[in-house]
Amino acid sequence: MENEIRKNVESIFKRVKDACHRTGRDSKSVRIVGVSKTVSAEKISEAIAAGITIIGENRVQEARDKITSVQGNAEWHLIGHLQKNKVKYIFDLFQMMESLDSLDLAKAIDNRAEKETVVFPVLIEVNVGEEKSKSGLLPKTVLESVKEMARLKWIRIRGLMAVPPYSENPEDSRSYFRHLGEIQREIEAEGIDEVELQELSMGMTNDFEVAVEEGATLVRIGRAIFGERQN
Repeated sequence: MENEIRKNVESIFKRVKDACHRTGRDSKSVRIVGVSKTVSAEKISEAIAAGITIIGENRVQEARDKITSVQGNAEWHLIGHLQKNKVKYIFDLFQMMESLDSLDLAKAIDNRAEKETVVFPVLIEVNVGEEKSKSGLLPKTVLESVKEMARLKWIRIRGLMAVPPYSENPEDSRSYFRHLGEIQREIEAEGIDEVELQELSMGMTNDFEVAVEEGATLVRIGRAIFGERQN
């Protein structure tokens, strides 16, 4: 399995590099987030040994159960929905939250971060497909929400994240990725203090090459690294 995971990681790095080459980007501007939902600590350790530097977990409890057993150094990002009653746990587990999906949650994180005396980096999740089944801010509300969140002293908005509607055809995601980039530029044009949207987290196993072509700096890859998820 170790050799298989290493081969998978090497293949993804090559595909990212090729996508960057097609659009004149530096491949170093794109980082791979290994999505480790239901994946064992052993396999996560193998991915880190193969060159993955960021691990993305969907659930606080699962991260708590695994992090101390994982070998190697990596950043840990929370990429799933967070309930407010679990905010207190994130500071010891994660270096970034990629899935901030409401102003109320931003305020809860800010309040706890003040007690922890930690300025916590976040990405704002945008529901680019406006799907009722998904979390995230609606595109038309993002700018005003960012202005409100920017007033909070203990979080730092570092970018945007999105999960477009699923399709078998990666090209179907392109317009959604492009829209997220447009939202990013709209916010940057406002020159809001303490807001630097360095990151665009978009693209998964099925469509990450299109995401890279459209400006992704973080791509969240699970199945293409670890194989089919074991439920």
